[in-house]
Amino acid sequence: MNSRPRFHPLRPLLTGLLALLPLAATLVLLIWATRLAAEWLGPASLFGSLLTRIGLGVGGSATATSYFAGLLVVLALVYALGLVVQTGLQRGFHSLFESLIQRIPIVRTVYDVVQRLVGLLGKSKEEGQKSMSPVWLYFGGPPEEGEVPATTVVLGLLTTPEPVDMGGQPFHGVLVPTAPVPVGGGLLFVPAHWVVPAQVGIEGVTSIYVSMGVTAGQYLGAHRPGGATGATSAAASDSASAPASAVTPPGASAVAMPLTPQASASAPRAAPPPVSPDA
Repeated sequence: MNSRPRFHPLRPLLTGLLALLPLAATLVLLIWATRLAAEWLGPASLFGSLLTRIGLGVGGSATATSYFAGLLVVLALVYALGLVVQTGLQRGFHSLFESLIQRIPIVRTVYDVVQRLVGLLGKSKEEGQKSMSPVWLYFGGPPEEGEVPATTVVLGLLTTPEPVDMGGQPFHGVLVPTAPVPVGGGLLFVPAHWVVPAQVGIEGVTSIYVSMGVTAGQYLGAHRPGGATGATSAAASDSASAPASAVTPPGASAVAMPLTPQASASAPRAAPPPVSPDA
């Protein structure tokens, strides 16, 4: 006799809460981002008060009108600067400006860092793939051929393909984000042969960390009992498909290679000789 499941009064409530949770989380994030933008860029912020002062001579004494008038003036100036940059007339001014910035000790350091980050964002897709690319970080080194990783594997971002020298050995800088806000994290300098390229993409890395690993199966593959799927096989295939020169410099140890079938299984077998009838 089949027993019917008992009805729990709180189960529909919990089901409805779980259904509304993604929408509620999205609204909370949007409201938080809007408040943060208003706090930093609104009329009451330092930047907003500057825009209000700029717009006082254009929009009158009203705070909102002066704010939007100052914003339009700043956008017009930025647009004019963009036209000057496109025509190439800014080269002389840019050289003079950089020569002045390099004379200020603290300001020049901050300026160089910001300039490198802006240049990274402005690179093309082909150039951008050479830096800040997703990688697997094997603590202790990747496994040998045919072995299963028995160490911690971390998904991170390779800061630059050029290694640095530490004690005569090549080391890579790998940025390990934090969850659920991947804008922070830790910068680790590890031996170059610990780093293996990961065919996940920046979008996949961001999704995995923002979801705190919930979407990992979508980008890495879910583990099947008795099958060769999941993060282990994905990392092994990434290390096999990507060229070793993209991450591992010459002289470093080799990364994990794909498993190849045995020669006996792949070699064609000779056909048996025909049996002739007896005379």
